[in-house]
Amino acid sequence: MSETRVATAAVATPHQDLHSEQGALRGEHPGRSRNPVIKVADLAWLEFEKPDLDRAEVFARDFGFQTAARTERELWLRGTFAGSPCMVIRRGRTSRFIGPAFRAAERADLDRLARATDRPVRDSDVPGGGGVVDLLDPSGFPVRVVHCAGQLPELPGQQPLLLNFGTDHRRTNATQRPPREPSRIQRLGHVVLETRVFARALDWYLDTLGMIVSDFLFLDGQRGRGPTMAFIRCDQGSRAVDHHTLAMHLGPGTGYVHSAYQVTDLDSIAAGGEYLGERGYRRSWGIGRHIQGSQLFDYWRDPDHFMLEHFADGDLFSHDVEPGWAPMSTSGLAQWGPPATRDFLGATPSPAKLREVLQALRGDNELDPARLLGLLKAVNS
Repeated sequence: MSETRVATAAVATPHQDLHSEQGALRGEHPGRSRNPVIKVADLAWLEFEKPDLDRAEVFARDFGFQTAARTERELWLRGTFAGSPCMVIRRGRTSRFIGPAFRAAERADLDRLARATDRPVRDSDVPGGGGVVDLLDPSGFPVRVVHCAGQLPELPGQQPLLLNFGTDHRRTNATQRPPREPSRIQRLGHVVLETRVFARALDWYLDTLGMIVSDFLFLDGQRGRGPTMAFIRCDQGSRAVDHHTLAMHLGPGTGYVHSAYQVTDLDSIAAGGEYLGERGYRRSWGIGRHIQGSQLFDYWRDPDHFMLEHFADGDLFSHDVEPGWAPMSTSGLAQWGPPATRDFLGATPSPAKLREVLQALRGDNELDPARLLGLLKAVNS
């Protein structure tokens, strides 16, 4: 840990005990950079490649997206909220995740970022236009920072159901009949990535994009070696934002884990899940409520095996909430719900997974036998 980070940790305000049983110990990572290049405002969209755009669009509509734009080679998907699209899928030979795009708060931030990284500002290909700076994070993910010239208009959304609570009777002489239809996506919430260079990647996002950590997870008996997972949010000062916009964890692979999309409420999650199940899609894990972030969740696999999450009712933190610290464990993933599946955990044995582990252990990265054993213990705890 650098001297700057140690000093920052020493003067950080005490943990507020709002969201985790533990706060940082003296000298541990402070979860934020003292002087970041810029502070991104939000996650803009995610970029994928897939060989079959027609099949991708069918799943997207069943999951709850709406099509913002479609060409022979590109499919732009959106939610009902005004703003930028949630996802772009470009035609490619194989199905793969390309990387995230983050939204700059101001156009001038792109110029500042370009000067600091020696990268040009170019015209964006997003519907509506704008500018973009193309970067590469330490894990090897292409990362775009964009400022969109125009915004998509708001679309009609699902209305939350009016609920009765004890003696608080808000609904009388009326029944509840949520329609069996797709959950209507409101917006992109977060993306989760696996990396072999967790510490370097974490500092890059904090130093370059000005993001801050909401919660750290560490391996049992290895806290002194630093965290192995971070839930990271954007820093918009006193304005409360999603508990995490990006989450990263150390692992033998480098790649996409899942992405999450906000819907209206629990009924939207459940009815939308019934709709997906009736059409033959496979649930990965859910329904439940998380601990870090508190979201109601439901995870599904698309036809290309990418995992996507419906979520509602997530935590919102302003910049003065300090990071929480907790041990990494499977039991710590949810307050209630079914046990986490091996599919969700990525713990299904396969020759490809074994090759990935062996390659990671032989490479120049942060995964060593002790870390690997700690991760295996966390999966089974």
